[in-house]
Order: sequence, then structure tokens, then C-alpha cells
Amino acid sequence: MSSGILGTALTGLMAFQRSMQTTSNNVANVNTDGYSRQDTNLTTNPSSYSAGNFVGNGVDVTSITRNYDQFINSNIRSSASSLGDANAFQAMTAQVDNLLANPESGMSNAIKSFFNSVNGVSSDPTSIPARQVMVSEAKTLSTQFNIVSSRLDTFRAQNNAKMQESVDKINSFTQNIADLNVKIATLTSGGGTQAPNELLDQRDSLLAQLAEHIDVATLARPDGSIDVFIGQGQALISGDARSKLELTNSTTDIMQKTVLMNGYDVSSQFSSGALAGSIKFRDQVLDPAQQQLGLIAAGIGQAFNDTHTQGIDLNGDRGKAMFTFEPEQIPVFSSIGNAGGYIKATFDPATLNQMQASDYRLDYAAGSYTLTRLNDNTKVMLPTGGLPTTVDGINITQVAPPAGTSSFIIRPTYLAARNINAVITDPRAIAAATTSGDVGDNTNALALAGLENQGILFGGNTLAQTYQTLVAKVGSSANAANVSLSAQKALNNQAIEARASFAGVNLDEEAANLIKFQNAYQASSQVIAISRSLFDSLLGAIR
Repeated sequence: MSSGILGTALTGLMAFQRSMQTTSNNVANVNTDGYSRQDTNLTTNPSSYSAGNFVGNGVDVTSITRNYDQFINSNIRSSASSLGDANAFQAMTAQVDNLLANPESGMSNAIKSFFNSVNGVSSDPTSIPARQVMVSEAKTLSTQFNIVSSRLDTFRAQNNAKMQESVDKINSFTQNIADLNVKIATLTSGGGTQAPNELLDQRDSLLAQLAEHIDVATLARPDGSIDVFIGQGQALISGDARSKLELTNSTTDIMQKTVLMNGYDVSSQFSSGALAGSIKFRDQVLDPAQQQLGLIAAGIGQAFNDTHTQGIDLNGDRGKAMFTFEPEQIPVFSSIGNAGGYIKATFDPATLNQMQASDYRLDYAAGSYTLTRLNDNTKVMLPTGGLPTTVDGINITQVAPPAGTSSFIIRPTYLAARNINAVITDPRAIAAATTSGDVGDNTNALALAGLENQGILFGGNTLAQTYQTLVAKVGSSANAANVSLSAQKALNNQAIEARASFAGVNLDEEAANLIKFQNAYQASSQVIAISRSLFDSLLGAIR
């Protein structure tokens, strides 16, 4: 009898000691990020049949499990991914909005001041001081275009750095997750029933951090490891193997980055996460802003040059171009792998109002050309024979034909604000008069001043209207980004609170458990003491 009592008491002693150990571990990790509260699971030992009765044999510790809910953890990853996306998009969009909307840092004041100086010349066409102001304002205007374009280039460099940071962190997280997969699979396949709780918590924490940069889906394996997928099902992690992401330059612009996985472009496969937010900012805000700014620069430069060259200056000479685009009017880039060929593009002042804020891809195959407008992926009809042609305010000519299948990127507006330059430095060279009048005539100066309010750009918009549209679009994106960021923060906080409620450590609860297990442990100890006393009494009776 006493050995049965002793054995039962010992099982209780061991069980409650393990329970206090688990509770102590919970308390110790109350502030550990990613830690899940653990519970000691007890079960009754099989009873023994004796004298027609089943006699209990105490308790056994079956496992120590962590509080885990797949839905809650999935929700944390999803909300973290959306928050990372919103954070990256909002931070960069706000900078572009502040640049363009500010009259001092944007283009509004520079454009207005330039045309004010043109009006000054039209009011007094022979005044050298008025002409000097116009020359200076033209230089200031082109410089301001250069500065704003340079600031956008700076934002692009910052965004590229953020993309590289995300790629580096993604590669680091995937390596650590793959390593944990190996450890977890090894421990799980060892035959034990106890899951490696701490390693599982570490892996969940890494998955949440990974989700901040890229949206992921997971699939559990029987051995305890997991597979991680991105985009449309591409495997980022498969057991102990993982794929690395790489950030590379595009074929047309070293500042334009492409995300590769196993050599394939996956830039368009991300729906959320900081990396997706950076790509979305570039594609939806930065690129359109740079294109639209370049459209305004090209519009001013070409319209002004076209009118200015129709007049005469104070020396009686025909007017020259006020603005140039250096190093070339419209850059044309050959794609990697082209079979030679040389394409040239220039602005066409006669169809300037048809020019759009877009790049174009010119493809050559089997002796014919195909032109695609990239802002809407529209195929542009070309005349029989293909080139030369005039499309959307640009002239495209073939200087040398390709020897085989080739592709060219034509960028009429993307670099226009960066490359515009005011080249007239002599105030006497301003062509304020018409060719039929004398040098004191102001007819051409009035025509130049009138360009400010003419619908010379796409859609019949004026220069000011086109710039206001740009500012409004970026401002709308910035406002939407602020709203989205606030919403995603709230959703992420809710997900974190849900996990804390389910799997977090509550010190009050743990203190109560500690007292409960302590009392049970002391009671088991008392049973052992009684069992010893009974055993001693039995021995005394035998003696």
C-alpha cells in the first residue's frame, strides 16, 4: 500500500515541479518578443486492477505546448505586410508631394517669373535691362527644372536604397528560416513527442519580420518544417532550401531597379510589404511625376523655340533656339542583345499638343517595326514601311537598320527636365520682333508671352494647368497614403493585441498558477511524508 501511495505521490511531485518550471519560464519571458505562453499538459496514468478495483497510479506530463493559433499568426503576417507597404509608399510619396506643391521648391514660381519677364520685354522690346531679366529668368527656369529633376533622382536613389535594404533583409530572414527548418525537422523526426517550442516561436517571429518586406504564404510539412511562397506561388523557401532575391539595373536606366529570383523578373509579383510599397511608389508616383515634369519642360522648350525662331533680334538676325536638351533631344536606348541598329528621335513642334508623358518601346522583327506607348501599353499605328514617322509629338527615324530582332526604348519626356538648358546669354539675341517688322517691334514678344495661357500641351492644357494636375495627382496619392497608413497601423495593432490576448504572458494569471502548483507540490510532498511514516510503522510492527 505504501509503495503505491509513494509512487503516486512521486508522479504528482514531478508533474507539479514541471508545471512550476513552465510557469517560471513564462514569467521570465514576459517581455520576450515573439514568445508564446506555454502550458504543461497532464494526463492520468493508467489504473491498476487490484482486488476487484481499479486503483489510480498518479499523473504524467504528456507535453509542454505553446499557445498557438494559425489564423492569428497568419493575420499578423498579413497586417505586417500591408503596414510595411503603406509605410514605404507614404514616406516617399510625402517627399515628392512636399517638393512639387511648395511654390519655392516646385516649378510654379519659376514658370510665372519667366513669363513675367517675357511680358516685360513685350512692353519695352528695346530695353536691354528688360531683355537681361528675361535671359536671367530663362536660365533660372531651366536650372529649376534641373533642380527639381535632380531631387526626383535623389528620391529614386533613396527608394532604390530602401529596395536593396528590403532585399538584403529578405535574404537574411529566409536563410535563418531555412536553418530553423533543419533544426525543427531534426528534433521532430527524432521520435520525441515534444515540439521545439522556442524554435517554433523564433520561426514565427522571423516570418512576421519577413512579411514586413514581402507578402508570403506558408505550407507546413509533416516533419515540422515549412515552405514559404511569394507572388503567384514561387517557392522562396522549400524545407532547407531557399531562393535568393537580387536587385539589378534595368536595360535602359541604371537608376531603375528590377527584382530577380533565380534569374527571373518578379518585380510585379509582390502585392504588399515594404518592397512592394517601394515598387508601387516608383511606378505610380515617381515615374509619372518625372514624366509629367519632363512633358512641361519639353513643352516650354519646344513651343518657345518654335515661336522665338520666327522673329528677329535687336541685331536684325533671325531668332535662335532659347532652350536646348543636352546631351540629346530625345534619348533612345538599345536593349541588351540588340542586333545593331540606330534610331533617332526629335520633338515635333507642329504636333506638340499630342505629346504624352510616356516612354515608347520600338520593336523590330522580320523587317518591320512595332511601336508601343508604355504608359497604357497601347500599340501605336505606324505607316506602311514603319519609319520615319511622327507619333505623339515626336519624330522617329531610322539611321541604321538592325540586323535582326531588336528593341529600343524612346524616352521623350523622362529626361527632358534633367536635360533642358537655356543657351541664350546675349540680351540682344532675344527675337522680340517679327521678320516683317523693325527691331523695335514687339509682335513676336507678345506671341512668346501668349504661350503661357495657350493650350500647347496634351489635352489642350496650358503649362500651369499641366503642372497643377501633376501637383494634384501627387497630393491625392499622398493623402490616400496617409489614410491607408493610419488604417494599416490600426489593423496591425489589432492583430498584435489579439495574439497578446491569446498567446501572451499574463503575470497575474501566472502568479495564480504558481500558487496553485506550489500548493499541489507541497501536498504531494506531504503524501510522501505520510507514506514514509506508514512504511516505518509497518517495519516496526514486523520487528
